[in-house]
Amino acid sequence: MSTSTTASVSTHILDTSIGRPAEGVAVHLSARSGREADWQALGGSATDADGRCKDLPALPEGTTHVRLDFAVEPYFENSAKKQADAQQDAPANRDSGAVFFPEVAITFAVVPGEHYHVPLLLNPFGYSVYRGS
Repeated sequence: MSTSTTASVSTHILDTSIGRPAEGVAVHLSARSGREADWQALGGSATDADGRCKDLPALPEGTTHVRLDFAVEPYFENSAKKQADAQQDAPANRDSGAVFFPEVAITFAVVPGEHYHVPLLLNPFGYSVYRGS
């Protein structure tokens, strides 16, 4: 929860290639108190069955910038295996087997007292992010 002296952050991930939430994606939260300040790792979480991280750490007072790091490579590797198992004649990965975006890092500015919901729309070859509500 944000207070008048802090901001708060939440996120969720939708895998647009299958139209479902992305479960089990590790998300790490970092913050800094100015453009020139060093990043402070605050901790992390993983997305649940609804694609949400419900237990991200609180932001420290004075935070001006936040970074969310999404480790999407393991998610896509597991998804490819599940799809191949579900369809015996389907290849595990139609390309080289490498994930094009192994990580997604989103950096954004915050102001005290505001809540920032940052959804990630994800597929194997691209992503989109926006400030949600």
